[in-house]
Amino acid sequence: MTADPIIRVSGLHKSFKRGPSLIQVLTGVDLAVQKGQGIAIVGASGTGKSTMLHLIGGLERPDSGSIYFGEDDICTMNESGMNTFRNSMIGFVFQFHYLLREFSALENVMMPSIVSPGRIASSEKRAKELLEIVGLKDRMHHKPGELSGGEQQRVAIARSLMMSPAILLADEPTGDLDPATGGIIIDLFTRLKSELGITMIVATHNMDLASIMDRVLLLRGGHLETYTS
Repeated sequence: MTADPIIRVSGLHKSFKRGPSLIQVLTGVDLAVQKGQGIAIVGASGTGKSTMLHLIGGLERPDSGSIYFGEDDICTMNESGMNTFRNSMIGFVFQFHYLLREFSALENVMMPSIVSPGRIASSEKRAKELLEIVGLKDRMHHKPGELSGGEQQRVAIARSLMMSPAILLADEPTGDLDPATGGIIIDLFTRLKSELGITMIVATHNMDLASIMDRVLLLRGGHLETYTS
């Protein structure tokens, strides 16, 4: 018997107004993701990959449709409920790392627990463990300006895992990196998936990254379809 999906997206529509025009980005997207599954969403620039992640992560709201995490439809939550859901359930990794430059790598990783109303116990210990997982045990006291681009992105990945999220959403995590450094990030995602069993949805143009996922979906014409090379 197949377990119930951790995420169920149904009939998702999203449009944006640009001048006098209404641009339809998503036109009835359906998606089910099982716990521990890795999903890659590929497609041309401007097709709505980032929008899709932002909706699933509660950063934006759809025009219509539902996004269920378990029994809860986040589309019906008020702002307070959405903030609580996002902080406790979602880990975000973006193309740019968005690290706070005045703080060390360790402090940046700890930041979600510091700003959370229910600050987790032993946050420094957990942050150190995460930096060791991403291979930066010896760089934890360096500030972002003292780290390479790839190291900064690895700090951002560790930060995204700080609150033990149910799902990791990554938007072009290798897009700002050279191929060799991007390969290090791909290796890290491979380890996170196999060793920690993290559920993840990744929007990417990088087919090497997409290939390590369980499913590769193409976003085209406002719909998701199975990608065929």
